[in-house]
Amino acid sequence: MLVLYENALRAPQPLIDRAIADRQHLNRMEFEDWLRRQVNDYQQRKQQYWRPDFSSPDAYLASVQPNRQRWREALGVFQPRDDNLSGEIHPFLEDDEIVGQWVEVRLDDGLWARGVFARPKDAKKPLPLVVAHHGISCSPEHAFGLVPSASEYAAFAQKLVRDGYAVLAPLQTTTPRYRARLERLCRILGFTLHGVEVAKISRLLDWAAARQDVDAERMGMWGLSMGGLYTIITVPVEPRLKLGIISAFFNHRPNKLAIEDPRYSCYLPLDEEAIFIPGWLREFSDAELLALFCPRPVQIQCGKCDGVLWWPMVAEEFERGRAYYEALGLRERCELCLHHGGHEIVYDAGLEFLRRWL
Repeated sequence: MLVLYENALRAPQPLIDRAIADRQHLNRMEFEDWLRRQVNDYQQRKQQYWRPDFSSPDAYLASVQPNRQRWREALGVFQPRDDNLSGEIHPFLEDDEIVGQWVEVRLDDGLWARGVFARPKDAKKPLPLVVAHHGISCSPEHAFGLVPSASEYAAFAQKLVRDGYAVLAPLQTTTPRYRARLERLCRILGFTLHGVEVAKISRLLDWAAARQDVDAERMGMWGLSMGGLYTIITVPVEPRLKLGIISAFFNHRPNKLAIEDPRYSCYLPLDEEAIFIPGWLREFSDAELLALFCPRPVQIQCGKCDGVLWWPMVAEEFERGRAYYEALGLRERCELCLHHGGHEIVYDAGLEFLRRWL
């Protein structure tokens, strides 16, 4: 305990002021030091929560079901209160090869899931579907290549349709300031922003799976940046998604969330309140979220020139995640696409992965 005087009633005011400031500094730094040690202890802490059984894929799925449920609870996934899947349809785009429409499906009174559904015009049978998720400050229009400056998307949603897939591109709130505001309101009601938006994705999947032109047994998800976030947090709680492609998001989560370093951007000093999902680092670093993908296939796309990450750390975290697949003899289902670009979609590698596994 910091002691600068024996009797505050007799201490000079400058000394009292200094003592107040010094104690606050000590209290803050001591508290943060303790919290940082908790973050750094993740690998030890997770051991008490994970008891995977690698004797068979079915045994494995049963053994990680408690972890899956706790992840769902951490997200605070909202349960829709409206069973009507008819939705509302509005025009989006059309040419000789593809047609796309805006879709609105209700979750609750005043709450809607919105997205673009697009498909090839000449399809003769039900199509595999890819949820193509946009990133922060962007929209389905970015994913479809309708914003020329957004070259990092490689127009991947539009290309997927032209390559024979149905595509569902959800719309999410993307401005960090409004995401923080919505997160505060969600938390006081027992939800999180991410949990409600995951519910929106699932609601759109309900609508898509009921269509005759969609093969409901062949649905996957691919997202860039914040879309990669939604991919890694949604697939663990959405069993209808048979695979995931995570572009420019997979990371060493303890470092990314809480350890500042000049080699990558850290969320701790940034105004992105919604990213701090309660309980994330209790047992769910990105490697363990891959454990909740397993045995479903997953591809991680990571650019060596991407400033939001430091690729050697990503590679280490990936190996920890792939260990779950290797223990089941399924190493080939967990793939790292390490490229020399930046914060971007690598379309050809993703398309090859989809054609192999979906």
